[in-house]
Amino acid sequence: MSVRPPAVYLSHGAPPLVDDERWVSELRQWSADLPRPTAILMVSAHWEAAPLTIGSTTTETPLTYDFWGFADRYYDVTYDSPGAPALAAAVTALMPDGVPVVHDPDRRLDHGAYVPLTVMYPQADVPVLQISMPTLDPQGLLELGSRLRPLRDEGVLIVGSGFTTHGLPYLTDPTPGATPPAWSVEFDTWASERLAAGDLDGLVDFRAKAPGMPYAHPTIEHFAPLFVALGASDDPEQAPRQVIDGYWMGLAKRSIQLV
Repeated sequence: MSVRPPAVYLSHGAPPLVDDERWVSELRQWSADLPRPTAILMVSAHWEAAPLTIGSTTTETPLTYDFWGFADRYYDVTYDSPGAPALAAAVTALMPDGVPVVHDPDRRLDHGAYVPLTVMYPQADVPVLQISMPTLDPQGLLELGSRLRPLRDEGVLIVGSGFTTHGLPYLTDPTPGATPPAWSVEFDTWASERLAAGDLDGLVDFRAKAPGMPYAHPTIEHFAPLFVALGASDDPEQAPRQVIDGYWMGLAKRSIQLV
């Protein structure tokens, strides 16, 4: 039997983040330290769809290149991980009776899913399934994560993929080594402290309580996957291991591991 994986929240970045040597080395070391998963369930900031939608379970569907304005080489990336039809069936079975679950066979991994996976599991030899966020409400996402938690007993790595700050409209120096703006530092520091304190209520109410808002998250989809990971943990109020910190383009790339 495989060792039970944790639930994680990671900051995935735009495709050029794979050119950042520090992030690549940190993410590669993190994945090397994780138990080898039987499959990976991805919940990305870049797929909101209600009701809960399950993506393609076959590699015949191409990646979703949901970005623009980058060099051609970022559109040539492939990630032909095995499909995960058994995991799709297990996700469906865990949802409440009467709650619809739909399938989108034309939707495969978006960049919030495959960009970090090209670093973490570059051989693309672990089955991967992506599901949508059916809501951005933190409580609803905590409940979703809680329902998904039993998958960890089967060796499934549950990944919430977002970015700890994502105020792209307010960046004045969008270069990789830019000095982070005050709102990014303030929000990131607050998030780190609330996570360390196990302050679930504070995190849930981040829109009202976190400094740096709304600049840190003018829209909240990049912080929302955190709540799926928290819900999938054994105790959302237990302080996680904060694995990656620092900034890229002034945005906080804090990433955590939950037991």
